[in-house]
Amino acid sequence: MTNEATKSGIMRRIDELNDVQMTKWTSEELHYHQRVMSDLSPWLNAQGTAMLGQIIHEIEHRGGERFRGEDAPATNT
Repeated sequence: MTNEATKSGIMRRIDELNDVQMTKWTSEELHYHQRVMSDLSPWLNAQGTAMLGQIIHEIEHRGGERFRGEDAPATNT
């Protein structure tokens, strides 16, 4: 999947992102997978817990950024 595909609003699954450096994940992908993995944290194994920590670290490295621009999720307000 190309970077253009992610910009068009297609969310890449976690297994598709495993071989992609987190610095190349979109903000939407980081925040979505952080939220999902946090919800599932009681059932994560060591690898999942480590990945969640890496996602949180990348979000913090980006300044705790929130969605903006093309990375902004659609809202129903």
